[in-house]
Amino acid sequence: MTCSRVIGTGSYLPEKILTNSDLERMVDTNDEWIRSRTGICERRIAADDQFTCDLAEQASLRAIEAAGIKNTDIDLIIVATTTADQVFPSTACLLQHRLGIEGPPAFDVQAVCAGFMFALDVADKFIRTGSARCALVVGAETFSRIIDWTDRRTCILFGDGAGAVILKADNSPGILSTHIHSDGKYKDLLCVPVGVSKNYNLVQQGKAYTTMEGGEVFRWAVTAMSDIIEEALVANNMDKEQIDWLVPHQANIRIINAVGKRAKIPSEKVVITVNRHGNTSAASVPLALDEAVRDGRIVSGQYILLEGFGGGFSWGSALIKM
Repeated sequence: MTCSRVIGTGSYLPEKILTNSDLERMVDTNDEWIRSRTGICERRIAADDQFTCDLAEQASLRAIEAAGIKNTDIDLIIVATTTADQVFPSTACLLQHRLGIEGPPAFDVQAVCAGFMFALDVADKFIRTGSARCALVVGAETFSRIIDWTDRRTCILFGDGAGAVILKADNSPGILSTHIHSDGKYKDLLCVPVGVSKNYNLVQQGKAYTTMEGGEVFRWAVTAMSDIIEEALVANNMDKEQIDWLVPHQANIRIINAVGKRAKIPSEKVVITVNRHGNTSAASVPLALDEAVRDGRIVSGQYILLEGFGGGFSWGSALIKM
């Protein structure tokens, strides 16, 4: 049976750092309040002339280098993003051109903060069915472009970045299972309520901003992300003690801690990077995965559980043997 294995990871963060102290001069907030409620100390912000595809390209090049492959070995590109460079063509097509790859399918997936999990699910199925042999899967965001920097409820949370993985067909299991879900009845709790087709006048006025009902999102995220851990374990007939690392969506330290506590996964097994880059939406899971691979925490043979949760609501997980 053909399976997909992660053979390389990469990530990229813009150079500009926006600290909590910087935010104190922008909105009515302070460093202690932000740290205690979110765990975030700083976030990265893309330069004015830096776009989602630029971030995706840097993360992709690092993943390709780590995998030890050539760009032309890639026969599938999927980019998870909410902040595409253009309405069309897709950011994946733009990235494909940057990488000098011609011919194989390249397309975007939009599931906000769960986007990388959805993209990974799709790429895994392409490989399992023989439709691809080597896939580049990217989560990339310039989320700062859809933030109202006068709204202290949201501006403290988000940042920009990109993460990428290379999946390759293999006879040995790598991605053991993926699980993705959505429920549109919660659409208004976390959203940007404007777009090309709806409320376009607000786009023209520069008011295409993220809105969020924080308390409701917190409660739903903890429940969904805890339940999907159990779903992945049951599907693979595994116990939580067999999981070496949990790599959750890096939204907020309180959500991460609550999920770990509810799922009874020790904090020392949870990868946390949110303090240094905030919530980077679709980029947060691959960013955290790459950091833990590169610093030596995650090694070959370990069982890794990835999970994400975002607007829609949409949520997903992947259980991986590295």
